[in-house]
Amino acid sequence: MTGPVLLDDPHDARAARSAAGVLAAFNAAGVLEPADVHVATRVARLGGESADDVVLALALTVRGIRLGSVCVDLAAVRGTVLGAGDEPVDVSDLPWPDPAAWTAACVASPLVADGPDAPDGRPLRLVDGLLYLERYWRQEEVVRTELTARADTPATVDLDRLRTGLHRLFADRDPREERQRLAAAVAALRPVTVLAGGPGTGKTTTVAKILALLRDRPGAPPRIALAAPTGKAAARLQEAVREAGVDDVPTASTLHRLLGWQPGRSRFRHDRYDRLPFDVIVVDETSMVSLTMMARLLDAVRPDARLVLVGDPDQLASVEAGAVLGDLARAPGRPEPHLDAALTALDLPAGVVNGVVTLDHVWRFRGTVAAFARAVQAGDADAAVDLLRGGTDDLEFVETESAAAPDAVRADVVDAGIALAAAARHTDVPAALAALERHRVLCGHRRGPYGVARWSREIERWLGDALPELAEHDEWYPGRPVLVTANDYDTGLYNGDTGVVVATPDGPRVAFPGRSLLAPSRLAEVATVHAMTVHRGQGSQFARVTVVLPPAESPLLTRELLYTAVTRARTFVRVVGSEAAVRAAVGRPVSRASGLRHRLSG
Repeated sequence: MTGPVLLDDPHDARAARSAAGVLAAFNAAGVLEPADVHVATRVARLGGESADDVVLALALTVRGIRLGSVCVDLAAVRGTVLGAGDEPVDVSDLPWPDPAAWTAACVASPLVADGPDAPDGRPLRLVDGLLYLERYWRQEEVVRTELTARADTPATVDLDRLRTGLHRLFADRDPREERQRLAAAVAALRPVTVLAGGPGTGKTTTVAKILALLRDRPGAPPRIALAAPTGKAAARLQEAVREAGVDDVPTASTLHRLLGWQPGRSRFRHDRYDRLPFDVIVVDETSMVSLTMMARLLDAVRPDARLVLVGDPDQLASVEAGAVLGDLARAPGRPEPHLDAALTALDLPAGVVNGVVTLDHVWRFRGTVAAFARAVQAGDADAAVDLLRGGTDDLEFVETESAAAPDAVRADVVDAGIALAAAARHTDVPAALAALERHRVLCGHRRGPYGVARWSREIERWLGDALPELAEHDEWYPGRPVLVTANDYDTGLYNGDTGVVVATPDGPRVAFPGRSLLAPSRLAEVATVHAMTVHRGQGSQFARVTVVLPPAESPLLTRELLYTAVTRARTFVRVVGSEAAVRAAVGRPVSRASGLRHRLSG
């Protein structure tokens, strides 16, 4: 922790030159960005507010949204706020208002609606000591009321038929599958189910059994939709459900496409006035769904439809504001007597909270990687470091204080690159796509010595040395791994999709999982992908993963980032960084302010 880094240079891009008073002090300390200052100043001027304390609260609320929080806790923000620069800063010497007086000033402000029932029309709302921008308060209220209303609507279910279906799908009553069996029953008994669990815990297998159980109900087969926040995650969901044995798998789509995104308009086609036509909607990678998108989705789902939210609440949350899956998974529960009675009748444990069932048996990978992921998840830095230093076949620690690229990483990169190039030259699309997932470098930063840009240049140099023939080709050389960087609805490709260039008699073509080969001219915005950020890699899986950690001081280094990176691997993880960086990551969980978790309990 360092002292405030004062922005004395008037030409520093982080300095808000028009800031005055308390806003100037917080900007100079690196807490507020110029955007926070300018928005707060403008809104205060339009609303006729001149009190410094209220304008500071508004600026911190804007800052919170930018950093992923839905609101600001006025009583606690002093102890949780960090500087906006590259290092955490000591903010204790800043002119923080007294919390009680601060709250009273906000209550009296013409900018603030006080309480959940106050009339609309003001830019801020104060509820239970939490200060919201009105838009995000409304979105949180939509999520809360929709989820509460659905929980209060008991499903009409033939318990004998449900019991028979569960027995058919889980015939041997394997104790390792009991949580899956419980999740399937809850999905049949409750309009909203949250299926939580880490990678390899059988979430997709459980989704397949849930769909089979719901298709077994009397009447016409249910209309099913599969969706995810990104195109990559949607494609993986569709393929995984197909591999799990579901016939007639519906085409998975992004949430934007499901809701009917309309270019140039701020609203989706489907909302509470034009509901989605589906009876069952499964959303994968729900940890990546923002509060705004969840509100839009719940607004558009029919009241009698079933919603299954699938994801890992310990992974990175959405890049936008909100952590809805985490709030749902950790919220106190309200009694649901009808659900408890039905589960007891089915010889299943009662007491399911908010429809959340967490799968905890790992089927995909075991050994040291799984143990390391659990240690990170539990916040046990000592155990995590001990496992890294153990030197096992599936977990490697390359300890370095510098950004030097280890030879071990080069070996993995070159091995995967040679396999990728060979398959691409022979137009072996399945082998090329498999080689694309043999190894991936994941970084916390985009730029800088520990970032994607620097590591991509290093990898290109390694591959150029190992495959000199690459220099003889243009940019569309066989074996080039490509990343889609913007949604393209004409081709059905989405931001985050990855593919590989392959040679064909008609010239180079780009192969993407589950799609026909595409001519390069049909691709609008793509980039070569040798390394990617952990955020970008979320929803993907690779056989081997190298995780490049930034220095311990980096504010991007969090428990969720390390956990997400490690769990992208199927067989092997290499961590490149310092022990201090590992300990900092494990000990720094993301904290996103939200009122949803508390308010779901009523």
